[in-house]
Amino acid sequence: MVARRMMAEAGLAALWFAAALAALQLLLAALSIRKDRSDLMAAVRPVAVVQGLLAAFSMTLLIALFMRSDMSVLLVATNSHSAKPWLYKFAGAWGNHEGSMLLWVTVLGMAGAAVALFERRLKQATLVATLGAQAAIALGFYTFLLFSSNPFARLTPAAADGIGLNPLLQDPGLAFHPPTLYFGYVGISIAFSFAVGAMVMRDVGPAFARAMRPWILGAWIFLTLGITAGSYWAYYELGWGGWWFWDPVENASLMPWLAATALLHSVTVLATRDGLRAWTIMLSVVAFSMSMIGTFLVRSGILTSVHSFAIDPTRGSFILVLLLLYIGGALLLFALRVGTIREGTTFEPVSREGALVINNLLLTVILGIVLIGTLYPIVAAAWGVQLSVGPPFFDRTAGPIALALVAVMAVGPLLRWRRDRMRAALARVALPAGVLVAALVAVLIFAPGIGILPLLGLVFAAGAAVASIAPLWGRDLRRTPLFTYGMVIAHLGIAVALAGMASDSAFTKETLVAARVGETHRVGPYNVTLEQVTPAVGTNWSAVEARLTARRGDGASFDLAPQSRFFTNPPMVTSESAIATRLGGQLYTVLGQQDATGRWQLRLWWKPFVTLIWLGGLLVAIGGALSLIGRTRREARAARTEARA
Repeated sequence: MVARRMMAEAGLAALWFAAALAALQLLLAALSIRKDRSDLMAAVRPVAVVQGLLAAFSMTLLIALFMRSDMSVLLVATNSHSAKPWLYKFAGAWGNHEGSMLLWVTVLGMAGAAVALFERRLKQATLVATLGAQAAIALGFYTFLLFSSNPFARLTPAAADGIGLNPLLQDPGLAFHPPTLYFGYVGISIAFSFAVGAMVMRDVGPAFARAMRPWILGAWIFLTLGITAGSYWAYYELGWGGWWFWDPVENASLMPWLAATALLHSVTVLATRDGLRAWTIMLSVVAFSMSMIGTFLVRSGILTSVHSFAIDPTRGSFILVLLLLYIGGALLLFALRVGTIREGTTFEPVSREGALVINNLLLTVILGIVLIGTLYPIVAAAWGVQLSVGPPFFDRTAGPIALALVAVMAVGPLLRWRRDRMRAALARVALPAGVLVAALVAVLIFAPGIGILPLLGLVFAAGAAVASIAPLWGRDLRRTPLFTYGMVIAHLGIAVALAGMASDSAFTKETLVAARVGETHRVGPYNVTLEQVTPAVGTNWSAVEARLTARRGDGASFDLAPQSRFFTNPPMVTSESAIATRLGGQLYTVLGQQDATGRWQLRLWWKPFVTLIWLGGLLVAIGGALSLIGRTRREARAARTEARA
């Protein structure tokens, strides 16, 4: 019992020790670089490893406190309940402000430990500078936790039971979505630290890029998975039938992904062709800036969202200070060091590098649009002006640029490195262009009257899908590098996701009705009958459940069971959608409230090919994973060959 009561104190002590080690790691790195002391440099690695282990130990103890429903801990009492299923106790440890920030610093510390243990490609001084930069980032967040957001604060006397977890977060998605996003954010922080280390030591070159690339690629994979999973979670959980609403917190995860995508292409050029040196450094700073801005938006309390936790404005001020320190310091260092970054290898405009530069410019423009659309209402509200920037703005401004980006993505891999001939390049894109024209004719014939953006989306998706597999033409597929397959699959995933987005926008059918039991209503090709409405009880909720029977033409019928659930801890009513996935799309149903005449509100959607959105996202992540494995294997073989030589 005593040991159990001491778990919170042990977790807090581990956090203090980790913070102290982060300060020591930063001090050792600074002294060793300034005095060129190899003995001090050698000490930085083990300090980074122990710091990461202590952070992980602290997070493990917090999870244990949630699993045991220790109501003497304030965070557990305000964000859990003894009757909650074990999964929501486990994931509930980070389903709140303090726990999510502890998860952030845990992943940050473990990532720094991994760099210290496994990175052998950089010069020792550059690696030490990188670990010093990582320690500086970690120290700021440790300070934030210990002085502003202590996750182990005690509650005296202990509560009889907890308030409970937000019902919208009581979903298996909570166990997957936030950690994957955090892995992505922290991977970007590692790339930022690499960039700072390289600038400090004036060591910006291909070796630095090859060391940084796996971390960027890993972060990009996790961000892709996190955004894809979060989109589907919101789609089925919130019951409004949409997969993206341009919510500011959704944008907070999209902006780092856009920057990381540009950075990934830039670092690849630097690693393989020794080009785009300044671009790579600048994009490293921009990508980390976007992850910090996302953290500020979610944790500052300036937004009201299911994603946001903090309501104390002092916390937002604390994070804002950290953002200004880190980003301002990095930009100042870039300004001081940019003159020492050599240009690198040059290339012609008509080349794969040229296409990647255009790709990065378009990604940067989209990033700027999303950033302005996200922050402008917040700034306006600070001046007393209330306004909303929603899907129409983003669709009309970012949509056309995104289509141009897809076109460049399709053409880029068909160009040669450094220099290409325009006539030869046009010959290579002839087939994708022909498919694009054929798709345009087909859509105009079979789907006349759809909007211009959905039309162009379907057409560009067809052309990009063909262009994405073009790099495999004429190759010996057994000898093709794994990272080439990764590029092909990732680009194909973008085309597939674009087709799903365009189809959902162009062809979705919606029916909103007040139905009596026994009535049939039509949505798209389906007839849906409300058979009955009955009570239902779960482990931590009660509900009314509708039984719907759906039939398409003369085909077999099938049942759906949407619910309106009531949670008691804390009290809240939620709509649980029922979705039937078929080859051609999804039938999406939601049960609303009963009116005074006994009719039930029903919301019905038929969403053709909407599943292509998440299939495309999964393909993108798989492509990234194959590229990561392929690059890692190639570099490992090269290292073994060099060692034998």
